[in-house]
Parts: sequence; C-alpha cells; structure tokens
Amino acid sequence: MIDNLKELKQNESAVLVALQTPKQSREKVEEYLDELAFLAQTLSIDVKERFTQRLERPDARTFVGKGKLEEIKQYVEEHQIDTIIFDDELSPSQVRNLEKYFNRRIYDRNLLILYIFWQRAQTAQAKTQVELAQYEYLLPRLTGLWSHLERQRGGTGTRSGAGEKEIETDRRIVKQKIALLKKKLEKIDKQNQTRRKQRHNMVRVSFVGYTNVGKSTLMNLLTKSDLLAENKLFATLDSTVRKVVWEGIPFLIADTVGFIRKLPATLVESFKSTLDEVREADILVHVVDITHPSFDEQIEVVNQTLRELGAADKDVLLVFNKVDALPEEKQELPLLLQQSHWVGKVRSIVSVSALQKQGIDELRSKLLSIVKEHFYQIYPNYLNTH
Repeated sequence: MIDNLKELKQNESAVLVALQTPKQSREKVEEYLDELAFLAQTLSIDVKERFTQRLERPDARTFVGKGKLEEIKQYVEEHQIDTIIFDDELSPSQVRNLEKYFNRRIYDRNLLILYIFWQRAQTAQAKTQVELAQYEYLLPRLTGLWSHLERQRGGTGTRSGAGEKEIETDRRIVKQKIALLKKKLEKIDKQNQTRRKQRHNMVRVSFVGYTNVGKSTLMNLLTKSDLLAENKLFATLDSTVRKVVWEGIPFLIADTVGFIRKLPATLVESFKSTLDEVREADILVHVVDITHPSFDEQIEVVNQTLRELGAADKDVLLVFNKVDALPEEKQELPLLLQQSHWVGKVRSIVSVSALQKQGIDELRSKLLSIVKEHFYQIYPNYLNTH
C-alpha cells in the first residue's frame, strides 16, 4: 500500500474550503461542506472551520483567490491547523502551489475518499482496487508525493537535487505497479465470473443507494445476517451476497458499496468489477434517505452511476428509508412521490424505517412479488410441480 496514504494522523485538525460558483446557491455549498465534514469525521479528522468564496471558476494556480488564501493562512497559523481540505479535485500544480504557500497538508475530496476506501477495504479484491486507484491518483502528482518511493528504488531517503531522471524513474515504478495491479484484478475478476456463472439460474437482487442511507441495515433485517452497519460513509466496500428462501422461492441478495457525488473516476473504474453484482442483478432495491434535504439529487447521483455501469434498465424497488424521522407535515411526501415519474424506471415504492423496523413486512412482500415474476420466467413449470 502507498506509504503516503498511511501518514494520516489520528484526530488531526483541519479546515474545509469550497467555492460558490454562479450555478450553486449558498445553501447548496453548505450542504456539500456538510458532506465533506462527514467524510473527514469518518477519518477522525477534527474540522475546526469552513471557508467559502464566490468565484466564477476555480483559480488555476491556487483554487481560491489571493485574499481568501491570506485569510485561511492567518487562521491555520493562529490555530495550529494540520490540514486544509478542498471540496473539489485539485490539479497537481494546485496541490504543489498550495503546499508551498501554506506549508500544511493539502487534501482534495478525492484523496479524502481514497483514505476512507483504504481504511475500509477488507477483501483482497477491495484492497487491490483501492491500491490501483491510489497509484492512478498518485501518477500525475509525483513531483509532490514521491518520497515514499525511495525504499522501492533503493535510495537513501535524501532527495536533494533530484531531477527529471529520478522523476521519470518514479513514474516508471508507478506505471509498473498499475500494470501489475490490473493483472491481479483481472485474475480476481475471472474467479468472480466463474462464481457468478454458477448462480446464473438464481434470481439476483442488489441493494444500491447513496452512501449511508441504511442499505446494510435493511439487508440485515431481510436476510437475518450480521453485516457491518455504521453511521459512517462507505461502511461497506465489498459486495456481500446472501441466499434467502421466501415462501419456497430461493434467490440471492447482494449489498454493494454506496455511491456519492464526485466519486473519483479512478475509484469508479477500479470498483467496476465489484459492481458486477449490480450489473448482473435482475432487481435493484434503491434505498433513499427520505430525510436528507437533497434526497432527489442523491437519487440522480445513483441513477447516473447506474447508467455509467450499464444497469439503468433493471426492475427497481424504490425504498424511502427513515420515514419515522420525517416532520409530521412531510409524512405524505413518499406517497406523493409515487404519483411522479421523475424517479426513473420503478416497479414499486415502499416507505420504511430500518431503525424502527417499520414497513419491513411491506418491503418484503413487494420485493417477493417482483422476485416471483423473475423466478417463474426462469422456472415456468414450477407452479405445476409445487
């Protein structure tokens, strides 16, 4: 694993930085910063302050303008802040310029998510996928992050006078690592394909949704399994498949990694093999946190990811979770949404509370109804023999 991504200190302090462009309201920027703060909290980073600036577009050199840079620098020096986190992807040159100006750690949103994925990876496949994504993130940023390669290259640890030749050596090492990891993933994927082919005659259900909406908790209730279910982002990275039998009908249920806006492209690409459970599913259970102020935007993030995976044509059971936490005046919201068409291709909708175990029987009934349709297509004579 990349040493540079192991240097995250426990309980390090940080400030958050975001831009408000003409396309975004102040409320939307604050919502995005809330999510960024939650990402930081997942890594035990202590967020002390937030900084926002109105700009037409990010500054090409430093992301924010000169005045905002000075304001942030004064704060981080007065309060001895360890890290500055930006809510967008920074270019390699922006990272270098910001590190030089602040003399502090600089993270962008992508790097923060990579840290979380590195911490959460459990299986060989997930660990390989995260490592591949890390090296692909690192490759264009080598001039700022290459000290960890000294051990692999046999250096002494001193890099004074390092030039283009050494940087090219670093690039070659990273490219070799990427090639090896891709080969390793191909081998793992072939093993998984063989495993999935053995289940070709089974109806397959996959839980999908934005991260931290309660997918694992609901799957636990439906399958009586003991999956990890935490109030943290990306608690689940690996696809977990369970076989269940309801009313004599056997089928498979899979839990998958949660989606999130601005998910790094390297992670989307690396995790495509894990998300084969979604691509090859017959039915998707799309779980939504109905209490989130932008649940409709989260639905669209999930739908867009499904389109990118080639899985937008599936039968969908839309599940509005946490309905018990809705204010009384909004209790009818899920019912009203059933009349709309903006939710995409949806077979049925159900409102539940995973925490209160409310609506679980209705969820089970509606899911079983869709499962039976697919099951009888595979086994048309099943009703005549049972």
